[in-house]
Formats: sequence, structure tokens, C-alpha cells
Amino acid sequence: MAKVVVLGAGISGHTAAAFLKKKLGKNHQVVVVSPSEYYQWIPSNIWVGVGKMTIDQVRFKLKPVYDKWKIDYRQAKAVSIHPEGDETLSRPYVKIEYTGKDNQGKIENIDYDYLVNATGPKLNFDATEGLGPQKFTHSVCSCDHATETWKALQECMERMKKGEKIRFLIGTGHATATCQGAAFEYALNVAHTLRTAGLQDKAEITWISNEYEIGDFGMGGAFIKRGGYVTPTKVFSESIFAEYGIKWIKRAGVNKIEKGIAHYETLDGDFKTAEFDFAMLIPAFAGVGIKAFNKTGEDISSTLFAPSGLMKVDADYSGKAFEDWSINDWPSVYQNQTYLNIFAPGIAFAPPHQISKPMKSPNGTLITPAPPRTGMPSGVIGKIVALNIIDQIKHGTTDFKHKASMGKMGAACIVSAGYGLFTGNAASMTVFPVVPDWEKYPEWGRDLNYTVGEAGLAGHWIKLFLHYMFIHKAKGYPFWWLLPE
Repeated sequence: MAKVVVLGAGISGHTAAAFLKKKLGKNHQVVVVSPSEYYQWIPSNIWVGVGKMTIDQVRFKLKPVYDKWKIDYRQAKAVSIHPEGDETLSRPYVKIEYTGKDNQGKIENIDYDYLVNATGPKLNFDATEGLGPQKFTHSVCSCDHATETWKALQECMERMKKGEKIRFLIGTGHATATCQGAAFEYALNVAHTLRTAGLQDKAEITWISNEYEIGDFGMGGAFIKRGGYVTPTKVFSESIFAEYGIKWIKRAGVNKIEKGIAHYETLDGDFKTAEFDFAMLIPAFAGVGIKAFNKTGEDISSTLFAPSGLMKVDADYSGKAFEDWSINDWPSVYQNQTYLNIFAPGIAFAPPHQISKPMKSPNGTLITPAPPRTGMPSGVIGKIVALNIIDQIKHGTTDFKHKASMGKMGAACIVSAGYGLFTGNAASMTVFPVVPDWEKYPEWGRDLNYTVGEAGLAGHWIKLFLHYMFIHKAKGYPFWWLLPE
């Protein structure tokens, strides 16, 4: 019997665990370790943040699903990885600390044959002084955060109804933050909500981002074919901001938040401030802080993890110049190259380089989005990791036939621009590949036959349909495995 331990139950980890158990069956053991008792469909948190969905529409408890699937579920966080075991336990194991109220703080060692590190990121609010829900800004990075953000937005709307003008600041809260897409959607949904309530004349909405151009989204922007014309995402994004009355500040690295004031450095090296009454700013991401030790207890965290705390996999981490990288530097099977029974799908793997060109201010500050790995890529990678482990267990093969390099993978994204059955709006966009391939597509970096975008009400219906489809899939309802990642 083989034992596979999955750390994390987000999009990537939950997908991996589901396929592992379905295909391995009762003859092998699958263990999921997650500090939260809930699965969250994170892409819909932006709707929780404007009151269009409740928290229980975007989450559900994991235990009933895992009980049904016969998966061993532990509500706990991983503390350390011991890939060689130690003097008392010869097998590799993970040290976990339980977070559930019944056995909170209990420490346990769980041995494994294969380990899938799908912990996702740490929301590194502390990287920016004053940032975060416990301080001066709001977040939609979790459904709990989004619920509190909606309460704060309602308070602002009440003030606006009394005639007060409110300044909204939405975007990224760190010079290297990623997930611009979620903040972009939230800005548009706030504008749409205020317009629907007849309060747009009392709002001043400003987008602030570390992107060199609006619409970069951490992937160097894109050229999309729209209405028969090739359009850069810069034009696409600026035009929709203009339509919604949203101003923007780009090339900005937020470095400090005080009550009502965001301090930021520009790519030109200037230090400026932006005042706000309400701010929703995405933090930087980092690894969750798991340590690693060898058999003698020596710290080998740098062998498994990059300085960011994200896990090293089959990528090129040599640190070559940005101009010299190629799509071949990106991982395709997400396997650690020192300990070959450890894998890291989704946000948990360390990208080998930036996709957007690294840009520094004259002060030496890096002001550039980190590469995105959320949504569709996370689900696809989680599945291929599971399928490769299954092949190893069942057939003993070490040749991986399932691969998912982001340099050869397309992604579809529906960017919500306002919720409403007949008044909603969304931009439907596909990008192929996610990481530009300038050798194969020297003119645009991507294949324009598969890199397209259109906006309209139909896009909102598609995004709403996808919300319910992916919840159906995650809950393991009939024929869930037939639905795409």
C-alpha cells in the first residue's frame, strides 16, 4: 500500500487529492492536511466583497467530502518536512500541528511515500507596514476577509447616501505583489455596485498597481484578438477603467500604510502618497514557512525551498538574466529534483523568473508583479501531479507522460466587471501560452488564434455558470471528474 500526503486543500491540493483517491482506490491511502476546515472557491470572493454572494456560497466543509471519498483528513498545518526520516523514524515524514478546536496544538508525525506540497501562499501582509485586515486596509484573498470587506463597503455607502464623498483605493499593496486580476475585478465590481445604487457621483475610485502598464497582470500583458483587431491588454484595461470612471496609478510600489494614507514609491524613484477612506490592496505572497530537515536534524530548507519559501521543482533556478530565459526554464512535472517523491503544484512552487520584465527604481526597489499561478493553471497542475504519482504507484514508471508547463499551457479567465443577471458584465479572455514563447511566436509572444477576449453580459453568465460548475466538481457531485480544471 502506498501512502500519499497532500498538504493543502485549495484548488491545486483538492484537485490532486480527488484524482489520487479516485484512481488509486481503497488499496492505497491518501491523507490531506489543511489548516482550514473549509474549501473555498477563491475566484468568487470578489462577489462576497460586494454583497452579491454569501460566504457559504463560496465555501463548504471539507470533512464530509473527504469522508465520502475515504480520504484521511487532518485539520492541521505542516510545520516541517523530514524527507529522509530521522533517527527514530526511518521513513520520510511531515510534522503537523493540529488547528481544529478539538485537538488544537497537538503535534503529530505523518509518514509518506509521496508528498504533494499544495499549501498555496502565505498572505504576506507584514511585508508592507500597516497593510491588512487587522490594520488599515481590506482584502478579498479569503472569504472571511471578503465578508468583512463587504461590511466596510456598506458603511461607506451609508456615508455616501448622506452626501459624503468617499475615496476608494484598490490594487496591489506591495511592490512585487501578484493577483492583479482579483483586485482588477474587485475595482470594477465596486464601481458597478455604486453605480447601481446611484452613488457613483459620490465616489472617487483609484487603481494603484505595480504593473508597468495597466493590464500587465504579472504575465507581461498580452495582445488579444478582439472584434477582428489585435488589441493590447493595456488598451483593453484602460478603456474599461475609463468607462467605469476609475482613475489609475501605475508603476507604484506601496511600502507603508497609515490610517487613510498609502505611501508608495514610483518606478521613477519618487515617493508619493494616496489618500483613501476605503482601501482593498492585495498583499505580496510568500511560502507558508515550512522548514525541512535531513536525517541528522540539519536544516535543509534551502534545498527544498527558494528564498521566498516556495518549493523548488524541475525548473531552472540558475538566476540567468531576464533577457536569456526561455519557456524551457519553466517546470513541467513540478517534482523536487533532490527528493523525487516530493511535488509542488499551484502557487506552492517557486517560479524560475518573472514573466513581466523586472523593473527597478533608481533607489534599487524592484517594482514588478510576481508571476501568477492561480485558477486554471493551479487546477491543471494539481491534476497532472496526481496522474504522474498514480502512474508511479501503479506501474512503477519514472517517465512522466503527464506534463503542464506554463510555457505550453493556455488559460481561460473570466474577468467580472459587475454582478447582475441582466446588468452584469464580464470580459472573457483566453491566453496561450501563459508564459510567452518568443521563439515560437516572435511577433506577439503568444498564438493570437487562441489569445482572444470579448466583454459583455454573456461573459457574466459564463462566470456565474463556472462558479456553480466548479463548486459541483469540488464537492464530488456526479461525474465531477468529467468537468475541466
